[in-house]
Amino acid sequence: MKSNYNWKFCTVGGVTRVSIETGEDIAHLHELDQKMWTVLSCPTTGLEFDKKTLGYLDLDHDEKIRVNEVIATSQWITSVIKDPELLVKQSDSIALSDFNTDNADGLRLRNSAKQILDYLGKEGETISVSDTSDSTAIFAKTKFNGDGIITPQSTDDEALKGLISNIGNTEGTQTDRSGEQGINADIIEKFYADAQAFAAWQADADSRKAEVFPFGDKTADAFNAFTALDAKVRDFFMRCKLINFNDAATTALDVSVAKIETISGSDLSKCDGEIATYPIARPNGDGRLNLTNGINPTWKGSLNSFNALIGNRFANEITEDGWNEIAAALAPYNAWTTAEAGSAVKGLGLDTIKQILSEDRKKDLLALIEQDIALKTEAEGIDAVDKMLHIYRDFYAFLKNFVTFKDFYSRKCESLAMFQAGRLFIDQRSCDLCIRVSDMSGHGNMAGLSGMFLIYCNCVSKVRNATMTIVAAMTEGNIENLREGKNAIFYDRDGQDWDAKVIKIVDNPISVKQAFLSPYRKFGNFINEQINKFAADKDSKVMSEATGKFSETTTTVAEQGAAAPKPAFDIAKFCGIFAAIGMALGYIGTVLLAAFTGFINLTWWRMIIALAAVILIISGPAMLLAWLKLRRRNLGPVLNANGWAINSKVLVNVRFGATLTSTAKYPKIKFVDPFAKKKMSTGKKIMWWSIAIIGAAVITLGILYLTKVPIPFIGQYIQ
Repeated sequence: MKSNYNWKFCTVGGVTRVSIETGEDIAHLHELDQKMWTVLSCPTTGLEFDKKTLGYLDLDHDEKIRVNEVIATSQWITSVIKDPELLVKQSDSIALSDFNTDNADGLRLRNSAKQILDYLGKEGETISVSDTSDSTAIFAKTKFNGDGIITPQSTDDEALKGLISNIGNTEGTQTDRSGEQGINADIIEKFYADAQAFAAWQADADSRKAEVFPFGDKTADAFNAFTALDAKVRDFFMRCKLINFNDAATTALDVSVAKIETISGSDLSKCDGEIATYPIARPNGDGRLNLTNGINPTWKGSLNSFNALIGNRFANEITEDGWNEIAAALAPYNAWTTAEAGSAVKGLGLDTIKQILSEDRKKDLLALIEQDIALKTEAEGIDAVDKMLHIYRDFYAFLKNFVTFKDFYSRKCESLAMFQAGRLFIDQRSCDLCIRVSDMSGHGNMAGLSGMFLIYCNCVSKVRNATMTIVAAMTEGNIENLREGKNAIFYDRDGQDWDAKVIKIVDNPISVKQAFLSPYRKFGNFINEQINKFAADKDSKVMSEATGKFSETTTTVAEQGAAAPKPAFDIAKFCGIFAAIGMALGYIGTVLLAAFTGFINLTWWRMIIALAAVILIISGPAMLLAWLKLRRRNLGPVLNANGWAINSKVLVNVRFGATLTSTAKYPKIKFVDPFAKKKMSTGKKIMWWSIAIIGAAVITLGILYLTKVPIPFIGQYIQ
């Protein structure tokens, strides 16, 4: 779509971008070619930006903010205010007169804003984000607020107040916008359904009282006592039947003396649990449970209490038939309690429930609900005012992080980019370009394409009881002491400190100077590794040989048998090896001598050219590669790995990169350190540096001589 709007452009971060500076620019945002947007989408998480505003911008609630959502927001916000230029001020308050009342949405917002001020009891014609952020304060003094929930404060009728409380206490409550606990239509309907069901259930028992309550008011207690005893009593009768079947089983079915002996040494008053597992009484062939003799002491009280509850139906003994008769008598009560309905309201008591049903105030409660719901549109308008004020305050700041990256490139502390999480202090440096990492696996390959030296850290805050992962870009200084496992300190945007530990490093050039030294550093590291490896191998070999020889010396002569004769010294073989080594050393010495002779025979200016050529051969490729990479350093891949859809390069050139990492700078002081190493004199320094440079040159020239590599200017002198 071709735009007739006169867009202004600027160069930010080495890339030409559209400049969003005025409210008019924001109003015409829908006309801007999408190919010119820096970002196509960004996540709503992991950003240093107001979470509520991000939620309002995410129109489809998929945790991504896309171009079409930003455009829709820009059209809406510029239509509900009179002057779009107000947006660039990023103010958190707006005058009621600045709402565009010619627009239907603007008029509703203005009326809702006025109502909020009235609810809060505030005078004046200005509303702010703080006024709308606390909905509890807005509705604290109102009876109705459009959420379909009523509280005791929703009515002046004392009877209804009590009924609302009773319903809430039995069926549960929901939180009203005022912050109070209340009830809605569903809770009211459930309460009356439960009350009617409970009353009907009770009426059923009243209609057949003699059947359901065979023991009168003691029926419930009798049933509970019967339930506690039933399994134990039936176990007794089954043991009796087995004895009657085979009296030889009497001993096995009774509690054994040996079992009692195991606890006889203990305090038996504390062994109730163990004794209760024994049979309720000593079984017999008659199948009668004698209530006066042979009862398990832990069950005797329960049996006597139960017998009293049923009117002492059992005189001296209980038979199986007698027990079954009691079970049959209690069966109707058991069936009735099992079918209990409306148990939620049971706590109110039957009399209160009957009174509530007879008064029938349900229709009055539902009428209050309808009055509350009638204000739903008005209440939603209040929520819309909160959305409008958040976008009014933050939309321009968001655009500077989405359409352009102005906040990132401004390098002002008060306007850091919303993806900058804080500052990492490590190795006498502070890194300002720190970004939260939502998914380490996503950074595997993508972040390396940035061309930046990246440090990944796990951060832990004991104060917040939280952890997070960040990636920091190192754009200044050396990298000698940076390694995995190194500890550091990270400060988030709120100034809270986190313990940080390096878990991964992506090695890329930091500067051309660092690249110049990198071949020597890598060669030194290689030599160091080889020396360590050689030393470790030798140590292992020596220990192995020593252990083997020790084992040999401890073996008896009888086991060894006749000692094998040592092989004779082969003088010819020794001479051959020595001659081969000598020839190799002689050849290498000849080559190096020839190269050195050729080098010292050069005139001084040719010698300088030769040294420069050698240094260029060693460091030149690394410096060239570093120069190319530093020109192409791009933050885009890092953000892409975090779920952003970056539509343009986000270059971090050398000059800008230097502002993202700050190194420690100490003043020059005059102080003699008593423990400092003695400084080498200038003359000795020059001598040793000369020896090192000439040595490196001679070795390099020797290698070039061997490989016959032609070199302009100096090649003719060493061939």
